[in-house]
Amino acid sequence: MNWHDPSQQPATDGALPARPMWGSIGRGLRSRCPACGKGRMFRAFLKVADRCAACGEALHHHRADDAPAYFVILIVGHVVVPAALMAEVAYAPPYWLHAVLWLPLTIGLAVGLLQPIKGAIVGWQWANYMHGFDPNAETEAGAGVS
Repeated sequence: MNWHDPSQQPATDGALPARPMWGSIGRGLRSRCPACGKGRMFRAFLKVADRCAACGEALHHHRADDAPAYFVILIVGHVVVPAALMAEVAYAPPYWLHAVLWLPLTIGLAVGLLQPIKGAIVGWQWANYMHGFDPNAETEAGAGVS
């Protein structure tokens, strides 16, 4: 299956047109609007803008929640832990040197990856009509209230 070709996207409910998933994720990684790729997705470091300034697409529907932090921990852990273990086995540096090497690297990677990962998740949600990005879905305020 070729995800770059919108005609080969998985079927969505109703008559909604398929959205290019990988393109939307890529635009999100670059902190751009998943719809047009021109407007900025974030109004602050991790605050998603309510609307795209370029195309007007509503972005406030996203529900990234804890997923960006989870993926950042997963990625940073898979980079830093093996590197620290290899350094320990090969060179056996003192603990203070481990702290000087790995703490700044861990913090830098975590902070540097948070915004792109969150943007990718919002782009993925937009491409799949998740949460409020589906124009045919019920409003969240009225759903489940009796």
